[in-house]
Amino acid sequence: MRTGMVALAAGLLVLRFLPALPPVWLMLAMPVVALMLLPFRTYPLAFFLFGLTWACVSAKSALDDRLPERLDGQTLWLEGKVIGLPGTVDGVVRFELQDPLSRRSRLPERLRIAWYAGPEVRSGERWRLAVKLKRPAGLANAGAFDYEAWLLAQRIGGTGTVVDGQRLTAAGQSWRDGIRQRLLAVDAQGHEGGLAALVLGDDSGLSPADWQVLQDTGTVHLLVISGTHIGLLAGLLYGLVAGLARWGLWPRVIPWLPSACVLAFSGALTYGFLAGFDVPVQRACVMLGLVLLWRLRFRHLGVVWAMLIALNLVLLAEPLVSLRPGFWLSFAAVGILMLIFGGRLGAWSWLQSWSRAQWLIALGLLPVLLALNLPVSFSGPLVNLVAVPWVSLFILPLALFGTFFLAIPLIGESLLWLAGGSMEGLFRFLSYMADGLPAWTGPAVPIWIWPLSLLGAFLLLLPKGVPMRPLGWPMLLLCVFAPQKSLPQGEVEVVQLDVGQGLAILLRTRDHALLYDAGPRFGEFDTGERVVLPAIRRAGIRHLDTLLISHAHADHAGGAPAIVQALPVSRILGGDIERMPPELPVERCQNGETWTWNEVSFATWIWDQADESNPASCVLSVDARGERLLLTGDIDIHAERAMLDSGFDVRADWLQAPHHGSRTSSSKRFLNAVSPKGVLISRGRNNAFGHPHPLIMSRYRWFGIDTHDSAELGAITLQLGTFGGVQAERAARRFWRE
Repeated sequence: MRTGMVALAAGLLVLRFLPALPPVWLMLAMPVVALMLLPFRTYPLAFFLFGLTWACVSAKSALDDRLPERLDGQTLWLEGKVIGLPGTVDGVVRFELQDPLSRRSRLPERLRIAWYAGPEVRSGERWRLAVKLKRPAGLANAGAFDYEAWLLAQRIGGTGTVVDGQRLTAAGQSWRDGIRQRLLAVDAQGHEGGLAALVLGDDSGLSPADWQVLQDTGTVHLLVISGTHIGLLAGLLYGLVAGLARWGLWPRVIPWLPSACVLAFSGALTYGFLAGFDVPVQRACVMLGLVLLWRLRFRHLGVVWAMLIALNLVLLAEPLVSLRPGFWLSFAAVGILMLIFGGRLGAWSWLQSWSRAQWLIALGLLPVLLALNLPVSFSGPLVNLVAVPWVSLFILPLALFGTFFLAIPLIGESLLWLAGGSMEGLFRFLSYMADGLPAWTGPAVPIWIWPLSLLGAFLLLLPKGVPMRPLGWPMLLLCVFAPQKSLPQGEVEVVQLDVGQGLAILLRTRDHALLYDAGPRFGEFDTGERVVLPAIRRAGIRHLDTLLISHAHADHAGGAPAIVQALPVSRILGGDIERMPPELPVERCQNGETWTWNEVSFATWIWDQADESNPASCVLSVDARGERLLLTGDIDIHAERAMLDSGFDVRADWLQAPHHGSRTSSSKRFLNAVSPKGVLISRGRNNAFGHPHPLIMSRYRWFGIDTHDSAELGAITLQLGTFGGVQAERAARRFWRE
């Protein structure tokens, strides 16, 4: 039976790796074949097919509930009820609508809405809104956070931006929202948002700086409600009953073990409902319930049974949970703990158990984190030795009891004030550790290394004395010191990153790296920090020789400060330097400056007479073995004419579309002089500027130029100097991608 459960889990997990869902006829045939195989020894295959069928049917249901393509980019009036806990970050109100209704079309069951400078929105309210709708989509870059997959896992069928709206009905009795308002209103020494995250799972009150500190120290799990918090509370309640029984203070007529298990599970469920009972909380409650049941009645079956049952129950309840990194991390952590504490001949002291568990979990999760493209905190094992008991013994009990006693202001507010003070001390400690040792983002690793690294981690988690255990170190460290692709002399790897409505192009020769523009920054969302910097590190680059910022507009220069702060940069060049961010030491781009890296030639040009920022863009020409690339920033027709009249060699095989394909650029004379075979367009989907303009697109077609659009293809890579084609990130098929 255990084999069948493993096969069922495998079938459910395969969904995560499918490039496309099977056709409907195959989905109908698989369970029939499974029923035929069930009576025979091939029953594991039957369980596998059952799991795969259920996962595919569930995924197809979610995909079918997406916004229709004909409504993508359209503005509709709709009505809907606000669910969850709306949050406001940097003036943007974000919330979800359930069962939205429109007279013009059927809409998905759930929409994720953003309202810039919008009014306060409360859970339970009904609104009539004019919303510019979008199909689920996100930036597509290698190894980056996949927003489309996250939306699908949340079963959100579309997103939108509010143009106008009016409240139809006030909020009903939303007790969670009421508790949140009370928490945010108390004096928690500046950590009201952190307490709301800890008590209710509402992380909208955490600032980007808070998130960065938590990520650098590997303590995100401590403030985002997960299995850690459910387990901490259940453990405290279980330990309370067990301690009373050990000290003879528990009534003998009441069996202490069943009481401890029931109290622990009841407390976990109550905390789960307080936190909204989201998927991670559901997963934690299921696993905790099975562990307590195993402790109470079925210890003879072994803890692996509890693990398998929990895994299958979670996947059967929501197969799309496998698209979320937290799912893999939580089950991997539980599996590591089982391996660490199972099969040991001698018992560890409590101090040995606590300290060894931290660094062994860090070792075991290292290849998993890198496989999920998540940063690795090397300070995490040490920090968690202090932070976990700090949160579990002080902050969490104070926060929960303070919330419970809010009806008695003197008691409740005093406890929350103490909880805020404890959290202030925690963040000071975390900030100190984060400053000394920030999180590390590893370079891209060849796929053949992952099995070896996982095997190495497994060997290191085994007890001492196991044969071949020392071989685990070199095998594990392969994922940290993986061999990197070396470029031949005379070639350039060019990556136009998908940064939405902006531009960022990374150029890498054998020994040098240049970044042309750094992407936009919109309020708190900095693509320089969130997209460009991780891409640079995944390329194995730890130092930029040159950062060239074409001009000072925010969609090109907005991400530059984050890049300069995080990476050593030898030189910063730019056009329109008078309007650049003051923290950037930018040198003026010089007309006709040239240099050579690894037999690749670079040359710059700028229009000295430009009186606006766009035409003052610094242009970069790159020549690799005779194959040429021309990066133009946001120059307009007048700058194009001036460049042609100056005698600058504009001939190129590849052209970065001037000004994102605006109708004020890409003149016929300019395109005729450049004569490119392909043009790279960087723009945001359904952007407000209408880029690229239909006239310019028809002009590209008239000249026989192939267009490569980041909004459709994601990040675009070409190997300059090989005279080959482009590689698009969206060409790597995923069943949830359009």
